[in-house]
Amino acid sequence: MEQLSGMDASFLYFETPYAPMHIGSFMIYDPSTAPGGFVRFKDILANVESRLHLSRAFRQKLMHVPLNLDHPYWIEDTTFDLEFHVRHIALPKPGDWRQLCIQAARLHARALDMSKPPWEMYVIEGLDNVEGAPPGSFAVLTKIHHAMIDGVSGSEIQEFIHDIEADPKVKPEVQPWEPEPEPNPLDLMARANFNFATQPFRFMEVLARSMPRMANLSQGLGTNKLKMTAQAPRTRFNTTISAHRVVDGKSFDLSDIKLIRPSVEGSTVNDVVISVIGGAMHKYLSHYDELPDRSLVAMAPISVRSDTESGAAGNQVSAMAVELGSHIADPVERL
Repeated sequence: MEQLSGMDASFLYFETPYAPMHIGSFMIYDPSTAPGGFVRFKDILANVESRLHLSRAFRQKLMHVPLNLDHPYWIEDTTFDLEFHVRHIALPKPGDWRQLCIQAARLHARALDMSKPPWEMYVIEGLDNVEGAPPGSFAVLTKIHHAMIDGVSGSEIQEFIHDIEADPKVKPEVQPWEPEPEPNPLDLMARANFNFATQPFRFMEVLARSMPRMANLSQGLGTNKLKMTAQAPRTRFNTTISAHRVVDGKSFDLSDIKLIRPSVEGSTVNDVVISVIGGAMHKYLSHYDELPDRSLVAMAPISVRSDTESGAAGNQVSAMAVELGSHIADPVERL
Protein backbone atom coordinates (compact mmCIF):
# COMPACT_ATOMS: atom_id res chain seq x y z
CA MET A 1 0.00 0.00 0.00
CA GLU A 2 1.34 3.43 -0.95
CA GLN A 3 -0.22 6.85 -0.52
CA LEU A 4 -0.48 9.24 -3.46
CA SER A 5 1.61 12.38 -3.26
CA GLY A 6 -0.13 15.75 -3.37
CA MET A 7 0.79 16.17 -7.04
CA ASP A 8 -0.40 12.67 -8.00
CA ALA A 9 -3.69 13.21 -6.15
CA SER A 10 -4.24 16.57 -7.86
CA PHE A 11 -4.82 14.75 -11.17
CA LEU A 12 -7.74 12.96 -9.50
CA TYR A 13 -9.21 16.11 -7.98
CA PHE A 14 -9.12 18.08 -11.21
CA GLU A 15 -10.74 15.40 -13.38
CA THR A 16 -14.16 16.30 -14.81
CA PRO A 17 -16.51 14.58 -17.27
CA TYR A 18 -15.21 17.03 -19.89
CA ALA A 19 -11.51 16.68 -19.07
CA PRO A 20 -10.45 13.15 -18.13
CA MET A 21 -6.94 13.12 -16.68
CA HIS A 22 -5.39 10.15 -18.45
CA ILE A 23 -2.35 9.97 -20.71
CA GLY A 24 -2.74 8.24 -24.07
CA SER A 25 -0.43 6.59 -26.56
CA PHE A 26 -1.25 5.27 -30.00
CA MET A 27 0.95 2.99 -32.12
CA ILE A 28 0.64 0.94 -35.31
CA TYR A 29 2.39 -2.43 -35.58
CA ASP A 30 3.55 -4.35 -38.65
CA PRO A 31 3.33 -8.09 -37.84
CA SER A 32 4.99 -9.29 -41.06
CA THR A 33 8.19 -10.44 -39.31
CA ALA A 34 6.33 -12.25 -36.52
CA PRO A 35 6.15 -16.09 -36.67
CA GLY A 36 3.61 -16.92 -39.39
CA GLY A 37 3.37 -13.25 -40.37
CA PHE A 38 0.64 -12.39 -37.88
CA VAL A 39 0.10 -11.70 -34.17
CA ARG A 40 -2.90 -13.16 -32.37
CA PHE A 41 -4.76 -11.32 -29.64
CA LYS A 42 -3.91 -14.06 -27.18
CA ASP A 43 -0.22 -13.54 -27.98
CA ILE A 44 -0.57 -9.88 -26.98
CA LEU A 45 -2.38 -10.89 -23.78
CA ALA A 46 0.37 -13.38 -22.94
CA ASN A 47 3.06 -10.77 -23.59
CA VAL A 48 1.44 -8.22 -21.28
CA GLU A 49 0.73 -10.85 -18.63
CA SER A 50 4.40 -11.90 -18.56
CA ARG A 51 5.42 -8.30 -17.67
CA LEU A 52 2.76 -7.34 -15.12
CA HIS A 53 5.28 -7.70 -12.29
CA LEU A 54 7.61 -5.10 -13.84
CA SER A 55 5.40 -2.14 -12.85
CA ARG A 56 3.04 -1.63 -9.93
CA ALA A 57 0.82 0.43 -12.22
CA PHE A 58 -0.66 -2.68 -13.81
CA ARG A 59 -2.34 -4.25 -10.76
CA GLN A 60 -2.98 -1.41 -8.32
CA LYS A 61 -6.21 0.50 -7.80
CA LEU A 62 -7.26 3.44 -5.66
CA MET A 63 -8.48 3.19 -2.07
CA HIS A 64 -10.07 6.38 -0.77
CA VAL A 65 -9.85 7.54 2.83
CA PRO A 66 -13.32 7.82 4.43
CA LEU A 67 -14.81 11.29 3.95
CA ASN A 68 -11.80 12.06 1.70
CA LEU A 69 -9.91 13.29 4.76
CA ASP A 70 -6.54 12.55 3.16
CA HIS A 71 -5.03 11.65 -0.19
CA PRO A 72 -6.01 8.18 -1.45
CA TYR A 73 -3.77 5.09 -1.44
CA TRP A 74 -2.67 2.66 -4.11
CA ILE A 75 -3.58 -0.91 -3.14
CA GLU A 76 -3.39 -4.16 -5.07
CA ASP A 77 -6.58 -5.19 -6.85
CA THR A 78 -7.69 -8.53 -5.38
CA THR A 79 -10.01 -9.11 -8.37
CA PHE A 80 -7.55 -8.08 -11.09
CA ASP A 81 -8.69 -9.30 -14.54
CA LEU A 82 -6.25 -8.73 -17.39
CA GLU A 83 -8.91 -9.14 -20.08
CA PHE A 84 -10.89 -6.26 -18.60
CA HIS A 85 -7.94 -3.98 -19.30
CA VAL A 86 -6.70 -5.39 -22.64
CA ARG A 87 -9.53 -5.27 -25.18
CA HIS A 88 -9.92 -6.37 -28.80
CA ILE A 89 -11.88 -4.41 -31.41
CA ALA A 90 -11.84 -3.89 -35.19
CA LEU A 91 -12.62 -1.04 -37.57
CA PRO A 92 -15.61 -1.38 -39.90
CA LYS A 93 -14.98 -1.36 -43.65
CA PRO A 94 -13.17 0.25 -45.34
CA GLY A 95 -10.79 0.62 -42.38
CA ASP A 96 -9.07 3.87 -43.38
CA TRP A 97 -7.08 6.49 -41.47
CA ARG A 98 -10.11 8.69 -40.80
CA GLN A 99 -12.00 5.80 -39.20
CA LEU A 100 -8.97 4.90 -37.10
CA CYS A 101 -8.66 8.48 -35.82
CA ILE A 102 -12.39 8.65 -35.04
CA GLN A 103 -12.16 5.42 -33.08
CA ALA A 104 -9.10 6.67 -31.19
CA ALA A 105 -10.88 9.93 -30.36
CA ARG A 106 -13.92 8.11 -29.00
CA LEU A 107 -11.83 5.82 -26.85
CA HIS A 108 -9.66 8.64 -25.53
CA ALA A 109 -12.66 10.80 -24.63
CA ARG A 110 -14.04 8.22 -22.18
CA ALA A 111 -12.94 8.38 -18.56
CA LEU A 112 -11.30 5.33 -17.01
CA ASP A 113 -13.08 3.09 -14.52
CA MET A 114 -11.43 4.30 -11.31
CA SER A 115 -12.72 1.34 -9.27
CA LYS A 116 -10.09 -0.78 -11.04
CA PRO A 117 -6.42 -0.27 -11.92
CA PRO A 118 -6.68 2.89 -14.05
CA TRP A 119 -5.41 1.75 -17.42
CA GLU A 120 -6.82 0.28 -20.64
CA MET A 121 -5.25 -1.11 -23.78
CA TYR A 122 -7.19 -1.51 -27.04
CA VAL A 123 -5.92 -3.76 -29.82
CA ILE A 124 -7.52 -2.41 -33.02
CA GLU A 125 -7.60 -4.55 -36.16
CA GLY A 126 -9.12 -3.92 -39.60
CA LEU A 127 -6.59 -1.33 -40.79
CA ASP A 128 -7.12 -2.48 -44.38
CA ASN A 129 -6.93 0.95 -46.04
CA VAL A 130 -4.66 2.97 -43.75
CA GLU A 131 -2.06 4.54 -46.00
CA GLY A 132 1.45 3.33 -45.19
CA ALA A 133 0.27 0.49 -42.95
CA PRO A 134 1.37 -2.94 -44.31
CA PRO A 135 -1.34 -5.59 -44.78
CA GLY A 136 -2.37 -7.22 -41.51
CA SER A 137 -1.23 -4.29 -39.37
CA PHE A 138 -2.96 -3.53 -36.09
CA ALA A 139 -2.98 -0.53 -33.76
CA VAL A 140 -2.74 -0.37 -29.97
CA LEU A 141 -4.23 2.54 -28.03
CA THR A 142 -3.23 2.74 -24.36
CA LYS A 143 -4.72 4.93 -21.62
CA ILE A 144 -3.16 5.33 -18.15
CA HIS A 145 -4.34 7.80 -15.53
CA HIS A 146 -2.03 10.75 -14.88
CA ALA A 147 -2.32 10.13 -11.13
CA MET A 148 -0.26 7.01 -11.66
CA ILE A 149 2.35 8.13 -14.21
CA ASP A 150 4.03 11.09 -15.83
CA GLY A 151 5.66 11.14 -19.27
CA VAL A 152 8.88 9.49 -18.12
CA SER A 153 7.31 6.70 -16.06
CA GLY A 154 4.78 6.18 -18.88
CA SER A 155 7.62 5.70 -21.35
CA GLU A 156 9.22 3.19 -19.00
CA ILE A 157 5.98 1.18 -18.89
CA GLN A 158 5.99 1.10 -22.70
CA GLU A 159 9.55 -0.20 -22.54
CA PHE A 160 8.44 -2.96 -20.17
CA ILE A 161 5.98 -4.41 -22.69
CA HIS A 162 8.19 -4.00 -25.78
CA ASP A 163 11.48 -5.63 -26.75
CA ILE A 164 14.44 -4.68 -28.90
CA GLU A 165 15.53 -8.30 -29.43
CA ALA A 166 13.47 -10.91 -31.27
CA ASP A 167 14.16 -13.44 -28.47
CA PRO A 168 13.98 -11.35 -25.30
CA LYS A 169 15.02 -12.46 -21.83
CA VAL A 170 12.21 -11.20 -19.62
CA LYS A 171 13.14 -10.80 -15.97
CA PRO A 172 10.99 -13.44 -14.22
CA GLU A 173 8.71 -12.72 -11.29
CA VAL A 174 10.53 -13.62 -8.07
CA GLN A 175 7.44 -15.26 -6.59
CA PRO A 176 3.83 -15.67 -7.71
CA TRP A 177 1.78 -12.51 -7.21
CA GLU A 178 -0.51 -12.52 -4.19
CA PRO A 179 -2.58 -9.38 -3.59
CA GLU A 180 -2.37 -7.83 -0.14
CA PRO A 181 -5.62 -7.60 1.84
CA GLU A 182 -7.52 -4.35 1.55
CA PRO A 183 -6.89 -1.97 4.47
CA ASN A 184 -9.52 -1.33 7.12
CA PRO A 185 -11.22 2.09 6.71
CA LEU A 186 -10.55 2.79 10.40
CA ASP A 187 -6.84 2.24 9.80
CA LEU A 188 -6.95 4.79 6.98
CA MET A 189 -8.67 7.30 9.28
CA ALA A 190 -5.94 6.74 11.88
CA ARG A 191 -3.26 7.32 9.24
CA ALA A 192 -4.97 10.56 8.20
CA ASN A 193 -5.05 11.82 11.79
CA PHE A 194 -1.35 11.01 12.16
CA ASN A 195 -0.52 12.88 8.95
CA PHE A 196 -2.42 15.95 10.11
CA ALA A 197 -0.69 15.86 13.50
CA THR A 198 2.80 15.63 12.01
CA GLN A 199 2.15 17.96 9.04
CA PRO A 200 0.08 20.94 10.29
CA PHE A 201 -0.72 22.41 6.86
CA ARG A 202 -1.68 19.09 5.28
CA PHE A 203 -5.40 19.40 6.10
CA MET A 204 -5.70 22.74 4.27
CA GLU A 205 -3.88 21.27 1.27
CA VAL A 206 -6.22 18.26 1.14
CA LEU A 207 -9.28 20.50 1.58
CA ALA A 208 -8.20 22.75 -1.28
CA ARG A 209 -7.42 19.90 -3.62
CA SER A 210 -10.70 18.17 -2.80
CA MET A 211 -12.62 21.26 -3.97
CA PRO A 212 -11.47 21.86 -7.57
CA ARG A 213 -13.37 25.11 -8.00
CA MET A 214 -11.54 26.64 -5.06
CA ALA A 215 -8.16 25.03 -5.73
CA ASN A 216 -5.42 26.31 -7.98
CA LEU A 217 -3.49 23.94 -10.19
CA SER A 218 -0.42 26.06 -9.68
CA GLN A 219 0.00 24.37 -6.29
CA GLY A 220 1.00 21.25 -8.18
CA LEU A 221 2.93 22.80 -11.06
CA GLY A 222 4.51 25.87 -9.49
CA THR A 223 3.90 29.51 -10.40
CA ASN A 224 4.36 29.06 -14.15
CA LYS A 225 0.63 28.46 -14.64
CA LEU A 226 -0.21 31.95 -13.38
CA LYS A 227 2.51 33.58 -15.46
CA MET A 228 1.36 31.74 -18.56
CA THR A 229 -2.25 32.87 -18.13
CA ALA A 230 -1.09 36.48 -17.94
CA GLN A 231 1.17 36.24 -21.00
CA ALA A 232 -1.01 34.30 -23.42
CA PRO A 233 -3.37 36.14 -25.80
CA ARG A 234 -6.95 34.92 -25.99
CA THR A 235 -7.95 32.90 -29.06
CA ARG A 236 -10.73 30.53 -30.12
CA PHE A 237 -9.03 27.90 -27.93
CA ASN A 238 -9.90 29.81 -24.73
CA THR A 239 -13.38 28.45 -24.29
CA THR A 240 -15.35 25.83 -22.40
CA ILE A 241 -14.53 22.40 -23.81
CA SER A 242 -16.91 19.51 -24.43
CA ALA A 243 -16.39 15.83 -23.67
CA HIS A 244 -15.66 15.13 -27.34
CA ARG A 245 -12.15 14.81 -28.76
CA VAL A 246 -10.57 14.93 -32.21
CA VAL A 247 -7.48 12.86 -32.93
CA ASP A 248 -5.20 13.08 -35.95
CA GLY A 249 -1.54 12.43 -36.58
CA LYS A 250 1.32 13.66 -38.69
CA SER A 251 4.70 11.96 -39.06
CA PHE A 252 8.02 13.80 -39.34
CA ASP A 253 11.37 12.20 -40.05
CA LEU A 254 13.75 12.92 -37.18
CA SER A 255 16.60 13.32 -39.66
CA ASP A 256 14.70 16.23 -41.26
CA ILE A 257 14.32 17.88 -37.85
CA LYS A 258 18.06 17.49 -37.27
CA LEU A 259 18.80 19.07 -40.67
CA ILE A 260 16.77 22.14 -39.72
CA ARG A 261 18.36 22.55 -36.29
CA PRO A 262 21.77 23.97 -37.41
CA SER A 263 20.06 26.79 -39.33
CA VAL A 264 19.96 28.72 -36.04
CA GLU A 265 22.99 28.49 -33.78
CA GLY A 266 22.26 27.03 -30.37
CA SER A 267 18.85 25.58 -31.27
CA THR A 268 17.79 22.11 -30.18
CA VAL A 269 15.52 19.40 -31.58
CA ASN A 270 12.87 20.57 -29.09
CA ASP A 271 13.21 24.14 -30.39
CA VAL A 272 12.60 22.95 -33.96
CA VAL A 273 9.52 20.94 -32.97
CA ILE A 274 8.08 23.90 -31.02
CA SER A 275 8.76 26.16 -34.02
CA VAL A 276 6.90 23.76 -36.33
CA ILE A 277 3.92 23.79 -33.96
CA GLY A 278 4.08 27.58 -33.82
CA GLY A 279 4.03 27.68 -37.62
CA ALA A 280 0.97 25.42 -37.71
CA MET A 281 -0.84 27.71 -35.25
CA HIS A 282 0.19 30.74 -37.37
CA LYS A 283 -1.37 29.24 -40.51
CA TYR A 284 -4.48 27.99 -38.73
CA LEU A 285 -5.35 31.26 -36.99
CA SER A 286 -4.41 33.32 -40.05
CA HIS A 287 -6.87 31.25 -42.09
CA TYR A 288 -9.66 32.41 -39.74
CA ASP A 289 -8.27 35.96 -39.59
CA GLU A 290 -7.77 35.56 -35.83
CA LEU A 291 -3.98 35.65 -35.50
CA PRO A 292 -2.93 37.59 -32.35
CA ASP A 293 0.02 39.96 -32.52
CA ARG A 294 1.54 38.16 -29.53
CA SER A 295 2.75 34.57 -29.38
CA LEU A 296 0.62 31.72 -28.12
CA VAL A 297 2.08 30.11 -25.00
CA ALA A 298 2.34 26.40 -24.29
CA MET A 299 2.74 24.69 -20.94
CA ALA A 300 5.73 22.38 -21.32
CA PRO A 301 6.19 19.66 -18.69
CA ILE A 302 9.71 19.18 -17.34
CA SER A 303 10.88 15.98 -15.69
CA VAL A 304 12.59 16.53 -12.34
CA ARG A 305 13.07 12.79 -11.83
CA SER A 306 16.52 11.90 -10.50
CA ASP A 307 18.56 8.90 -11.60
CA THR A 308 17.69 7.11 -8.36
CA GLU A 309 13.96 7.48 -9.14
CA SER A 310 14.19 5.73 -12.51
CA GLY A 311 11.55 3.01 -12.73
CA ALA A 312 9.34 4.59 -10.05
CA ALA A 313 5.76 5.39 -10.95
CA GLY A 314 3.97 8.60 -10.04
CA ASN A 315 4.68 12.17 -11.08
CA GLN A 316 8.03 13.92 -10.76
CA VAL A 317 7.36 16.95 -12.95
CA SER A 318 7.45 20.71 -13.03
CA ALA A 319 6.39 22.99 -15.89
CA MET A 320 7.49 26.03 -17.84
CA ALA A 321 5.71 28.50 -20.11
CA VAL A 322 7.09 28.38 -23.66
CA GLU A 323 6.28 30.90 -26.37
CA LEU A 324 5.52 29.21 -29.73
CA GLY A 325 6.44 32.17 -31.93
CA SER A 326 3.03 31.79 -33.58
CA HIS A 327 2.94 35.52 -34.46
CA ILE A 328 6.07 35.20 -36.64
CA ALA A 329 5.54 34.13 -40.27
CA ASP A 330 9.16 33.42 -41.25
CA PRO A 331 10.15 29.92 -40.01
CA VAL A 332 13.84 30.69 -39.47
CA GLU A 333 13.05 33.90 -37.59
CA ARG A 334 10.52 31.94 -35.51
CA LEU A 335 13.17 29.32 -34.63
